[in-house]
Amino acid sequence: MPKEVIMPALGMAQETGTLLRWLKREGDAVEKGEPLMEIATDKVDVEIEAPASGVLTNVTAAEGEEIPVGRAIALILAPGEDLTPSPPSRLGEGSGVRASASPVAARMAAEYNIDLAQITPVGGRIQKEDVLAFLAQQENSTQSRTDRARVLASPKARRLAQEAGIDLASLAGSGPEGAILAADVTAARKAEETADGRPQTAEEVPMSRLWQVMAERLTQSWTTVPHFYLSREVDAGQLIAWRKQLQSRGGGNVTFTDLLVKLTAVALKRHPRLNASWQNGRIIANAAINIGLAVAVEDGLLVPVIHHSDQLGLFDLAAHRADLVGRTQNGKLSTADLQGGTFTISNLGMYGVDHFNAIVNPPQAAILAVGRIADRVVPVDGQPGVRPMLTLTLSCDHRVVDGARGAQFLSTLAELIENPLRTLD
Repeated sequence: MPKEVIMPALGMAQETGTLLRWLKREGDAVEKGEPLMEIATDKVDVEIEAPASGVLTNVTAAEGEEIPVGRAIALILAPGEDLTPSPPSRLGEGSGVRASASPVAARMAAEYNIDLAQITPVGGRIQKEDVLAFLAQQENSTQSRTDRARVLASPKARRLAQEAGIDLASLAGSGPEGAILAADVTAARKAEETADGRPQTAEEVPMSRLWQVMAERLTQSWTTVPHFYLSREVDAGQLIAWRKQLQSRGGGNVTFTDLLVKLTAVALKRHPRLNASWQNGRIIANAAINIGLAVAVEDGLLVPVIHHSDQLGLFDLAAHRADLVGRTQNGKLSTADLQGGTFTISNLGMYGVDHFNAIVNPPQAAILAVGRIADRVVPVDGQPGVRPMLTLTLSCDHRVVDGARGAQFLSTLAELIENPLRTLD
C-alpha cells in the first residue's frame, strides 16, 4: 500500500511549514531514512527523511508553498506497486474532469489562465511538457496568447514589467529555462533610469522569512507584554580574574558569556519566578533551567538554547555554547536546539555597546541585556577609583515578575559576578 509523505509538525505550536525544496524528484527511487525534502518552520530549516523505501510519486506540493501540518503531499510506492491512472479519455478537452498535475504544470497553467481539464496528458498526470504543448497548439488562435507562450516570466515579473512599461520580450531571463524573474525586471528598470539620468526611486528591501518571523514576534511581544526594566552596574574585576584563572588551566576558551550563563543559572535557581513562563493566562513554573543566547545571523536573529545550564560544568558549558553558536551561524541548528528556552541572555558587549533594553522573548518571563566591560571612575572605599564595570539590564514581563522579585534576582546575579569564586556553588 502506498506510504503517504506528510508535512510534519516540528513544534507544538506549528500550524504550517514551507516546502523549500524537494531533494528527490517524482519518479525517483528513495530509501527509507534518506533526505527527501527540506522544509522551513518559523524557527529553522530542516531536512525530512523518507518514511519508506520505494518510488516517489503523486507530488502535490510545490517548492515555496506553505502547507498545513498533517497534509499529505506525496506518495511512496513500494517496489513493484503501481497506481492505476485515470483513463486518458476522461482527461481530454471538454471532459470537465480536472487531471492531476505536477507542481510546475499547475503553476504554469495558473500563470497562463489555462483550465487543466482542457489538457490531455501524455501519461496519467499533467506535466510541464503537456502545458507547453497545449500552449503551442493555441499559437495560431490569437497573437496575444502566442506572445505569452513565448515569454516565460514569473507573475511578479509580469506585474513589475507592466507597472514600469517594460516589454518582457526585450529582456533576457535568469530563471529556469530562461524565465524572466522579478530581479531581471528590476535590473532593467534601474538601467533605464541610469541611462536617462533619472534619480532612482526608493524600493522595497527584500526580507528573509526569518526576518519576517522575527519582526512579527517582536512586534507581538512589544505590543502585548507589559515590559519593565531594571539596570545595575557591576564591578567585573573578579569576573575577569576568574576567566584568566580558567584559561590558565588549559581547559578551553571560556568566554565572558559562558561565565554569565553559569552565574545566571545559579541566580535563576535561587529565584525561580524569573525562570517561569506566561502561558494562556497562567504562570507556569519551569522545572529545567534552559538559557537561550540571542545570536545574530545574516537573515535575522536566532536564540539557540543551552538546556540544563545549571547542571553543566564550565568547560562543558563553554564547549556546548561554542558548538551551538557555530551551528547557528552555519545554518545547522535542529529544532531541538531552538526549543524549551526558559530565560534569554543578549550580549552586545562585543559590539562596544554600554547598555540597552532587550525585548522579552515570550513566553519567557525575562531577558538579560549585557553591555561591554569598560573602565569607569567609581567610588572605591570612599575614594574615586577606576574599575572595570559591566552594565546589566533586566527586562521583565510584569504579568509574571514584579519589581521586587526582579530586583532581588538582579542583586543576586550582581553578587555572584563580583564574588564568583566565593559564592558559586
